[in-house]
Amino acid sequence: MKISINADMGESFGAYKLGDDGTVMPHISSANIACGMHAGDPAVMYRTVGLALEHGVSIGAHPGFNDLQGFGRRQIAMEPSEIEYLVTYQIGALQALSASHGARVDFVKPHGALNNIAHHTEEVADAIARGIRAAGPDLIFVANCLSEMTRSAAKAGLPVAHEAYADRHYFPDGRLMSRGISSAVIRDPEIAAQRALVMAEEQCLLAHDGTRLPTPVDTFCIHADEPTAATVARQVRSVLEDAGFAVAPVSGQ
Repeated sequence: MKISINADMGESFGAYKLGDDGTVMPHISSANIACGMHAGDPAVMYRTVGLALEHGVSIGAHPGFNDLQGFGRRQIAMEPSEIEYLVTYQIGALQALSASHGARVDFVKPHGALNNIAHHTEEVADAIARGIRAAGPDLIFVANCLSEMTRSAAKAGLPVAHEAYADRHYFPDGRLMSRGISSAVIRDPEIAAQRALVMAEEQCLLAHDGTRLPTPVDTFCIHADEPTAATVARQVRSVLEDAGFAVAPVSGQ
């Protein structure tokens, strides 16, 4: 039994530092690296690729809206074609910086508001899939479980990894609970780990009210901008490994 643990990495920018990538990286197997739009810059991207390689962690692009001020969490109205090119552009930047390390980008996971919109909006999900395919038809689309993105990946002929969140609560319909709700983010490592174990073993999303929604679950996300990220990632990994799961890089299913 294999499972991946991924986290959003490289989200500092210039003189501004966000997250403790060095502390989180040893506990994950796949790194979603910001590509300079919602966060990150060329130097941060280059260093983060190097850090991932140092820890044997696979490299993924984490494209988002061009929204440094809002950290990519604000919706920006764009035509589908504009979203497609925006995604390809960001992947290409990370591919070039990875190549300078002799490494490659293996997967793509949309960030923030772009990811949230694509969860339920077919034309946005399709645009992201086209953008990924243009950058490389073998790139794995890391897509929210039970989202339009999983279907768009299949239509585009892309390998897909179904993603659940270890540190976020779900509504019973499979949507992530809004960050505007105080209990949306799970900062208790034991609660996060036990929820992840249920979802991995039962192959389901576990809603805050106990509802189980059947779905493949291939990878768990930890939000590295949270101060508890390292302890949550460490506990999630420990509990999964104790249960017999091999924590491995993201792979297409």
